Parts: sequence; structure tokens; C-alpha cells
Amino acid sequence: MAKTEDIKRKKGAVYDASSITVLEGLEPVRKRPGMYIGTTGPDGLHHLIWEIFDNARDEAMGGYASDIEVALLPDGYVRVADNGRGVPVGIHPKTKVSALETIMTTLHAGGKFGGAESGYKVSGGLHGVGASVVNALSEHTKVIVHQDGGIHLQEYKIGKPLGKVKKVGTSKMHGTIVLFKPDASIFKEGVEWNWEKIVTHLRQQAYLVKGVRITVIDARTLSNVADEDCFYVRELSLDAPSMAFYFEGGLKSLVAFYNKYQTPVHKNIFYVDREQDAVAVEIALQYVDDITPRITAFANNTYNSEGGTHVTGFKTALTRSLNTYGRNANFLKEKDENFTGEDVLEGITAVLSVKLPEIQFEGQTKAKLGSVEAQGAVAAVFGEALSSFLEENPDDARAILNKVQLALKARKAAKAAKDSVLRKGALEGMTLPGKLADCQTKSAEEGELFIVEGDSAGGSSKQGRDRRTQAILPLRGKILNVERARIDRMLASVEIRALVVAMGTAIGDVFDITKLRYHKIIIATDADVDGAHIRTLLLTLLYRHFRPIIEGGFVYIAQPPLYKISKGKAIAYAYSDNEKEAVLKEFGVAASDIAVVGEGDDTPEEEVVTAKKPAKANIQRYKGLGEMNPSELWETTMDPSRRVLKRVHIEDAEAADRIFDILMGTDVASRKSFIQSNAKLATIDA
Repeated sequence: MAKTEDIKRKKGAVYDASSITVLEGLEPVRKRPGMYIGTTGPDGLHHLIWEIFDNARDEAMGGYASDIEVALLPDGYVRVADNGRGVPVGIHPKTKVSALETIMTTLHAGGKFGGAESGYKVSGGLHGVGASVVNALSEHTKVIVHQDGGIHLQEYKIGKPLGKVKKVGTSKMHGTIVLFKPDASIFKEGVEWNWEKIVTHLRQQAYLVKGVRITVIDARTLSNVADEDCFYVRELSLDAPSMAFYFEGGLKSLVAFYNKYQTPVHKNIFYVDREQDAVAVEIALQYVDDITPRITAFANNTYNSEGGTHVTGFKTALTRSLNTYGRNANFLKEKDENFTGEDVLEGITAVLSVKLPEIQFEGQTKAKLGSVEAQGAVAAVFGEALSSFLEENPDDARAILNKVQLALKARKAAKAAKDSVLRKGALEGMTLPGKLADCQTKSAEEGELFIVEGDSAGGSSKQGRDRRTQAILPLRGKILNVERARIDRMLASVEIRALVVAMGTAIGDVFDITKLRYHKIIIATDADVDGAHIRTLLLTLLYRHFRPIIEGGFVYIAQPPLYKISKGKAIAYAYSDNEKEAVLKEFGVAASDIAVVGEGDDTPEEEVVTAKKPAKANIQRYKGLGEMNPSELWETTMDPSRRVLKRVHIEDAEAADRIFDILMGTDVASRKSFIQSNAKLATIDA
């Protein structure tokens, strides 16, 4: 131990009782918002809506509400209304203030801790921090409660009440209205609501709560929306986008929606809704002609992006049931090996939902379920129901087992191909691809891998790079579309194999992200149609087989300039047409003085001032990285101090799945429909 005099000699402030900071009320939320909503970026911003919506949804799950409305209003406000019982407004015996004020201003206060006795048999709002966290992170909040014939109101500023709860009128309605405006000082990326994100989430919730109407309204551009004029915004005569969701089919309808652009392997969708040991289990599944598994899990209607104990129980029962049926039906012979978890998951679309009275999540954002009892309940209910389904539907059972057996054969073939690649690599001393110009650093944190299009771009980038930290991998032509390809076929591709070896993570069941050799994988393709296609093919490969690399934030898209503009000795680069016009304006060149010359040959396209006037500026339009000399490529696209990179991230995994299915799959009709619907959004390079 250090001596007292040694500690006293240490530089810095004195550490004693006065050094301990005590945060009161909602101060911890504003001090560390990420602990409560995960992030202060767009996901955290939208999490505020989810928290308030979850309270309304829990009323519906308890059978007290049948109608929920979410409205986006001007100035960043959001309004959530439900026709539930209404938040209690009476005086709380412990806090001596209104129960409404207690819930809105105190962490871990709510009606969901007392189980069924409190009126909530199950709920997603476990910690009792949802409403108070939203209140703390909003510059203005207003809660209106319709209850016992009266209308009660309280307002807050940054979580603090502006007055006591007061009765402001009479009403025949019952329910709660929460109006809040997020604090822009917390959400520094801006308070911008994503309509599609909100609609997708609320549609999903409507599938999960059968028989409840959920309406979402975009009234951000309207000025005549008063929050106290009516119970629901839709009661006003508004010319605003809106969507309403109401489903009786539950998860069965959701699976059908997910498989809209897929080819089902069997006709009937499996479905079970049963309770076991106080755990309600609802599961729907259907196999499709695909190789990607899609499992969506919920606990008390909260989406669990990282799965949890219920998913573990589901996978265990699925594997056991299919093996048992396969043996009993003589589909699997005595000499045949059992199906593995990998085999039975290939091509499955499954949605599972559990509801528990005492639920445990790992973290406030509830990404992973930790309740142990969910695993046993799911395994028991699902295992028994699936066995019955297979017995009662022999045609569906045969189709499923054929699909799984095909996956087993493909797994063996892929393993042989993968082992061959790895074995060959081992014999060659794990030699990196010859076309890879590797960097000198051995630190993955410093290393950058530029994936470029063709030998021309490869040559320029190899000469212009920083050899210490930047590696270059040129790919020839368009790589294989892996959306429907198995690993054995993928590894037969020289280009894909080179990329896999260069990244160092291996692939499939031996994938190891800790062995990633570069922490920046940068896709640098040309700014034309072919370049966009190659970029899409690479993103498909990374999304389907290296998704943790994207989720880890290691994948980027380079943004090379579109134009090089020179006037005398002055040179500027423009990354868009708007930037080009701004540079021309700065150089004093009018757009009417620009003419296009040099079209129809292989030289870089140039624009120059018409011959009628003295030349003022030259504009070179880049269509490929190979058109740039090494110094231009370095200063525009590769220099960390000046380049522009876009990080690739997954905002909505289910939506991403559907888009990849449509654009890269085999359903031509769906792809044609998508292109026709979005044609106006395309940027045409004429």
C-alpha cells in the first residue's frame, strides 16, 4: 500500500467526502443520457417515442386501451394519446405530490412493479424510467389526463414541473395524452424525425398487440394543430399523411408480411399461442427459398435485437423436433448424421414473442432478454406444437425436411471448400493475395483497406497512398451476387476469396472479427452505374456474410469528387453539382459561359468557357478513380485530413433484409415494382 505522505505528494485535487457528487431527481439522465436511451443520435431520439408509446401499449396489453395515436407536430413536438385508464392524478402517499408528477419526475416510479395487483400482468416498461427519462430530455413536456369526468394537466421544463397538476375541464373520455419536444442541446445531431422508421416500428407493434388500432400522423407542416382541442389529432380536419394499423392475425400476419417478396417452401404458416408456467408464448414461422435465417424476437412486445433466452429455447426445440420427426418418419436413416442448428435455421422466417409478469432485460434499451424461465417455456410450448404441426401437415413437413437436408448437404460442401481454401492458405504460409498492396503497420486500428475497381484505379491508388497505413485491393469486374449463393460457390470466386483472405476474419462458422486486419474497410468505386452496381454487390457480400464488420462500424464508402475546377493556378474539387456551382460562383464564372467538349472519346470529359470569351475556368468531370493521377487521388479521396467517408450502418435490419431480397434476389416482378415506385428518386448520370 502507498504511504499517506506519498498520496499527499500526488498532484491533483483533494479526494475526500466533499469530492462525491450526488445527482438528484432527473440530473443523472441529463448527465449520462446514453445510459438510459443508448445513444444521443437518431436511434436515441426515436427511443423517446418508443418509451411513451410503450406505456400506452402496456395499457392495451392489459386490456384497458384499444386505440393509440402517435402524431408528429410542428417544431419537433410529438404527441402520443391512448384511451386507457389515464395516469392517476391523486396524491401519492409517499411523495405527497400527485402520482402523475411522481411518475414524470422520479426515476423508477411507475405502476409496473407490483405485478397483477397494480393492474399490469405484463409490461415492457420494466424499470419505471421511461416517462421520466423522456421528460428529463425534453425542453418542454405536457401531460393531459382524461379521467373520472375531468381533464387534468401538468407541464414541465427539462423535467421540472412548471406548476401543480390542475383540473382544466370536463370530459367523457378516459386516457392519457403526452406531448413532448426533445431538447436540442442533448440531441446535437438534430431533432429530425424519420417517418419511415416510426411507421415501421408502429406497424410491427400492431402485429404484436392483436385487436388494437394504432394510428400515426405526420402533421409537422401544419399550423392549426392544437394539443388541447381534441383527444385525437385525427379528429381535426387535417390534410396530413397518416397510416392506421389493425391486425387480428398476430404474428402469423407478420410472417406473411416479412415473406411478401419471398418464395415459401411450404404452404401453411406454423403458429402457436399458448401459456406455460405463467409465460405466454406466441410463435409463427415459415421456411422460404433462401439461405438467410430471419428470426425476430420480442419480450413483452419490446424488440430484442440481440435475442436472449427465448431465442435459445426456440433454436433448441426447433433442432430437436426436426431431428426427432426426421428419424421417426424414416427421412433420416440410421447412418445419417443429425441436423445441426445451422441446418434447421437456413431460410427460416420466424417471429417469437413472450410475455412474462417479472421480466429481466440486459440493459435499459432491452436489446436482450435475460429471464431464464422464458427458455424452458418456449422450448416446451414450441417443441410440442411443432411436432403436432409436422404430424398433421405431412406435405409441409416433407417440404421443410427437404429444405433442411439440402442445407445439410450444402454445409458439408461449403466446409470442404472452406477447408480447402484454409488448407491451401496454411501450405502457403497464409500468403496474402498477390493483387493486395498491403500496408506496413500491423495495427488493425491504424490499418485501412481500400477496395478499388480495376487495375487502373489500383495503380493510381497504390502510387498515391500512405504506404504505412493504407492497403489497396483492386477487384476485376463485378463480383458474384452472393444473395442466393452458398459459401462453396462464393469461395470458388477468385475476387471474393482474395477479399476474404485480405480481411483476415475467415468466413462462416469460423468467422472471427477479432482477427480483422483493418478497422477501416473502404469501398472506393467509380461514380457511374457500374461503380454503383459493384458497390451494391460488395455491400451484399458484407451484409450477408460479414455483418458484424458493418455493425462494428468498420465499413465505409469513399466519396471521390465529381469535378476538378481550375482557374489559373487555383484548383478546387466539387463533390456535387451544387458544390460545382458554388465554386464557379466563387471563381466568378457564370453557368451560361460553360460548354461541354471532348465527349465520345476515352479522355476525361472537360467543360470550358465558350470561345467567345477569355477562358476563366476549366472543369474536369471524373467518372472513375483511374482518371485521377496519384496526387489527385491522395488529396481528394485518401488523405485522412481532407477526404470524405460515409460510414455504413444498419438502421433497420428487417427493412435492409427486404431491400436486399428485392434488389438482389430472384423475384423479378418485385424488383421491377420497386424500381418503378422509386424511379423519381434516382439520380441519372446522363
